[in-house]
Amino acid sequence: MALVELGRFDRQEAYIIQGALEDAGIMSFVFDAGASIADGSYLLIPVRVMIDDEDYAAARETLEFVPDF
Repeated sequence: MALVELGRFDRQEAYIIQGALEDAGIMSFVFDAGASIADGSYLLIPVRVMIDDEDYAAARETLEFVPDF
């Protein structure tokens, strides 16, 4: 198992995507969600959604409904 980056999103989008993946039975991890300590600046730092490389194709298919993905 090797983790690969599925994409970079704002923090709220990353957690929505993680929920959609979880509903499809695909484990994912959100990296960098707590990277900023300044008030409001968390919106400026992209958050990575990471998945197992073997789940990449299924994850992309699962997220086809997400606009601009």
